[in-house]
Formats: sequence, structure tokens, C-alpha cells
Amino acid sequence: MIRVGIIGGSGYTGGELLRLLVQHPEVEVTIVTSRALDGTQVADVHRHLKGFYDLKFVDATAKSVAKAADVVFLAVPHGAAMGLVPNLIDEVRIIDLSADYRLGQRYESVYGPHTDPREAVYGLPELHPEVAHADLCANPGCYPTGAILSAAPLVKAGFVDRIVFDSKSGISGAGAAPTATSHYPNLAENVVPYQLTNHRHKAEIVQELERLGAGTVNFTPHVIPSIRGILTTAHIFTNKDLDSDGVKSLYEDFYAGRPFIRFNVPSLGSVRGTNFCDLFIERDAASNRIVVVSAIDNMVKGASGQAIQNMNLMFGLDETTGLWTPALSL
Repeated sequence: MIRVGIIGGSGYTGGELLRLLVQHPEVEVTIVTSRALDGTQVADVHRHLKGFYDLKFVDATAKSVAKAADVVFLAVPHGAAMGLVPNLIDEVRIIDLSADYRLGQRYESVYGPHTDPREAVYGLPELHPEVAHADLCANPGCYPTGAILSAAPLVKAGFVDRIVFDSKSGISGAGAAPTATSHYPNLAENVVPYQLTNHRHKAEIVQELERLGAGTVNFTPHVIPSIRGILTTAHIFTNKDLDSDGVKSLYEDFYAGRPFIRFNVPSLGSVRGTNFCDLFIERDAASNRIVVVSAIDNMVKGASGQAIQNMNLMFGLDETTGLWTPALSL
């Protein structure tokens, strides 16, 4: 049985980790931390977990968490993980859901100073099977997950000149703390574009696609009046005319054996609550453009579910363990 610790378990990603891990047959959650909620029952904060956990939040040091766990999930704000990892890395395996270890040398230009510039494996299993051997896994961001998976096969094949990603996300991606953007009157019956050309997740998308050989990458996010989900439309401009069957075969071959990639007409309802990424591909016959639409649940494949997928691989389990479940389509 894998002993799991969660540092920062009171927010959306912490609650989603707890929801998914409770049905995992090879896991026992042994410790969940929160400074502000020390001594509070987990199920009094995450009320949907009533009857599933008899744990209390604790205000514990990283060393104390390490003694109680085999793997630690860091569900903390950006900038906090780099202060925790040095005290954990020699004791346990770590999966960081923040951005602290995703970008390597690019981090400081996007987020600011970094105090622990060690390398981590980027935890997108479909592109990084080496996560199975990682001691420190940098779990991808939500927007980058859907964007990268939508374009990777064509980029890897060397067919891409330019990509324009248009992404629309549910409001849970902004976290549990209320903001002007998440305030109901500002978002209901509305679509809000933001950080049109300089969203910090763009650096992550560029990093991974450049590694595969991409050309120019453009990315614009929007918030929509939905709780969960990200729908990304990738306009992929190719350097040669490609036929539809060839492109579809390219994607099917690239993702062969990857259980969480499905070729399906994407909708947020089709992936809600699941770790799937649904892809749909169509060729624009009038130009060298391939349109690929991806759909993920930003809280699962875009965060906590992908973190558990990485944990499964790191501990030699089938990557679907505890995650193979159909969507809440309505």
C-alpha cells in the first residue's frame, strides 16, 4: 500500500486529489496539511467527502510529512513548492502541482526568482514516459495539457509552421479564492478573454513543443461560465498539404497504447470528472490548416488526475489504476 501525503489539501486541487485517491485500491492517504485549518476534519471542508475520510488537517513540517508518506503531492501556490522540495527530496518521491519545477531556466522570466533550480521530469506521461523513474515530477498546467496533446503528433512529424491555440476554461482553473473574474455577475452568460498574448502558461506550451520541433506558437485563453473543463481549438498551419486520413493515422499511431487519449467529438461533458483527453481532427481543404480540438477536465487531466496518473507510473502500477471512470456527462 502506497502511503500518500498531501501538502496544501484545502483547495480545489487538494480536494480533487482526495476524491480520486479514496477509490484508489493501492493507496492510503495518511496525512493532509493546512496551516489555517489545523485540527479541522477534512470532510468538514470538502463536504462531498463526508463518510469517506476520518482525517484531520494538520499543520506539519515537510520532514513530518515525509515520515508519514511514500509520495507527497504538493498542492500549494506557485513559489511555495521550491521551499518544501529540498526538505522532502531525500525521503520521498514528490509530485508538484504548482509551476515551480515545470520551466527550468525559463521559470524566472515568467514567475520570478527561484531558490531551488533542480531538474524535474515534466509530468505529461503521453510525452514523457521517463516519469516512471522520477523522484520529482512537475505536474503540467491545465491549459498546456490540452494544448500540447492537441499538437504534439504533427509537431513531432516536422509538419508545423505555426500554431494558434484558442482555449476556453471553466472558472475552477482560477482556484478557490474569489476574484472579480470569478464573481458570478461578471461571468454568467459571458465569455472573458484575458492575458491575450502573454499568459504564463504559454511558456510551458512553447517549451514542450519546441522540444518536439515546433515553429511559432500563439495562445489566447478565455474564461467561460462553466465550473470544469477546458476546450482548446488548435489551428495548426502546416508546411505541406496533408490528407485527412494521413493526419488521423499519424495521431492514432502517436497515441497508440495511451489509454487516456480518445478520438471523440470533444465536449466538456464527455470528459467531466475524468482523466481523458478527447481529440477531434479536421483538415481545412482550402488551406494548409489542420484544426484539432481537445477537451479535458482541468481539475483531473489538467491537475489532480494527471498527478495520480504520474504516481501510478512512478510506483510501477498501471497508469489507469484508480482513474478509469466514465464522465459525468450532464
